[in-house]
Amino acid sequence: MSIPDYKEALKLGQREFRACVTRGEYPYLSVLDDFLPADRFNRSITVGEVDIPMAFIVGTRTSGRTSAFARNFMPLMELDTEFSTKWIALSDAHLEEGIRDAVKVYEYMNRYYVEEGNKRVSVLKYFGAESIYAHVIRVLPQRNGSREVELYFELLDFYKLSGTNFIEFSKLGDTARFQALAGKGPEEPWSDSERLAFSASYYYFRRAYDACGGKKLSSTVGDAILAFLRVYGWQTFRTASEGEMKKLLSKAWEEIALQQEQEPIDVKLAPEEKKPGLITKVLIPGEGKGSKVAFIHDRDPGSAAWTKGHEEGRLHVQEVFGSRIDTTSYFNAMEYDPYQVIEGAIKEGNTILFTTSPRLLPASLRAAVEHPDVSILNCSLNQSHRYIRTYYARMYEAKFVVGAIAGALAGGNDVGYIGDYPIYGQIAGVNAFALGVQMVNPTAKVYLEWSSVDGVAAAMKRLTDRGIRLMSALDQTRKGDEGWASFGLSLVTEGGRVVLANPVWNWGVYYEEMLRRIKDKSFRAEYEETDRAVNYYWGMSAGVVEVQCSDKVPPSTRKLAGLLQSAIRTDLCRPFRGTLYAQSGKEMEGDLTTEQIISMDWLVENIKGSIPVYDQLTDLGKATVDLVGVKPAVKDKRE
Repeated sequence: MSIPDYKEALKLGQREFRACVTRGEYPYLSVLDDFLPADRFNRSITVGEVDIPMAFIVGTRTSGRTSAFARNFMPLMELDTEFSTKWIALSDAHLEEGIRDAVKVYEYMNRYYVEEGNKRVSVLKYFGAESIYAHVIRVLPQRNGSREVELYFELLDFYKLSGTNFIEFSKLGDTARFQALAGKGPEEPWSDSERLAFSASYYYFRRAYDACGGKKLSSTVGDAILAFLRVYGWQTFRTASEGEMKKLLSKAWEEIALQQEQEPIDVKLAPEEKKPGLITKVLIPGEGKGSKVAFIHDRDPGSAAWTKGHEEGRLHVQEVFGSRIDTTSYFNAMEYDPYQVIEGAIKEGNTILFTTSPRLLPASLRAAVEHPDVSILNCSLNQSHRYIRTYYARMYEAKFVVGAIAGALAGGNDVGYIGDYPIYGQIAGVNAFALGVQMVNPTAKVYLEWSSVDGVAAAMKRLTDRGIRLMSALDQTRKGDEGWASFGLSLVTEGGRVVLANPVWNWGVYYEEMLRRIKDKSFRAEYEETDRAVNYYWGMSAGVVEVQCSDKVPPSTRKLAGLLQSAIRTDLCRPFRGTLYAQSGKEMEGDLTTEQIISMDWLVENIKGSIPVYDQLTDLGKATVDLVGVKPAVKDKRE
């Protein structure tokens, strides 16, 4: 008989009971009937008999047996009781032939409450079983828009595809991100073999995760797996042994731990003031030899003005620092394996790498984990990664000024705007432009189109068909866009198009200041002073953004643009200060925080148009949105 096992289980129960009392917590099993209104059971659904994770069994349906168990399902009844006799008999049966009869449970918010089979659950928990066969009845919560309930319904959607009930995520949208990282389409179901294979890998991972200290984190195992996949990918997750998992987790542990942060990103809005005399010698530690700096691009300057702008930035810093640095450009990385391109740059001695596209983010992150002594920065926004920095410009400040110019010139006409990708930061640019228009021309509307849906030419035609002649298009020319036809704020006339004003990205200024920060150790200090991810989001005050006007703009309007830029640089003017109204007429919170601006996913009241959904985008648009898209653009993909 398993009397020693019962005595040990009793000790575990008593220990848990005392610990709960000490912490001021309820020491017995949670009772579903005590906190769930009776009418909610009318919305129950019979799931049937399935394996459920033991870790998610947290209580009982009714209060009948509550006091017999501590909160960890270990027994509290003494050895000389009928309860202990039955527990021991079940223990013997488990050891001899296994417990086969299904327990009956109610599931609510992905937690299970036992109606029949409490002692069976207790015995199997004592022996460390991972799961138990159960007849499950699901009680659906009322959908009230809360984060917890929305997370639960996302999990149900994922369960329909995968049949997996043991993985949880703490952030909205993460089930869709996991599905994509697993190589599955948004609505693609999992086969039985895929589900079983994932189950095996999951338990390998969880044991490695626990061994590394995962139980001390407040985030979920699912959060950790998602972070792991972003670094190493699905193939490594599926094939690594438990020992290999542990080594890889140790390398990327700060990335794993970051998942528990409620605000994982530390946004730097401007370079901090430095004391005189700190940047007078060499750029990077290593007296007498220049540092090697690599610029890695997804495209080439001949086909992408974005790449051309960054390349001009590289040439600027090479000229400024001369022999103290040695810069190299690597183009069209996406035509190869971008991780191998980055690895090649590191092997060639580059210790500082700028990867200039969000599409290079996954490869950048993996390389940063593998090479902790190399500084890797990726040009993207709102990314919570610990091992790399991200950098971007507050282009919405320039868009606000350009909008004011457009509003001043529009008179009684409406204005057009062609957006690029519906990604972090871009919606802020659209809204800032519209607010600039509204500031000087309250009755003008801004008609919004997107180049990432069916190209610039089609977007422009839809605007001109409406009679719109004044429009803000792309910030830079692109090959195939008919020269400068889509460049900046343009006036469309019978004789052609006239560029009036355009935002300018001063990447050379950005890269120069960033390299100086690496020299004076500000870069390292920022990493050590926080447990969060570091994002640089500099604007006009740092000199990385400005607006240029052509001589076609009237002097009075040029003066207005200059005054607004000066006010923004000195923080006297903020585009999103004061009361704001969304398209729906809803009053939005004024004086938006930086995070609210970055993650903005709604449009202001004077905009006519919408944020495109995933299926409307081009392939390049989808690839970009997959990494840094705002919620409305990925919503259609999730559902």
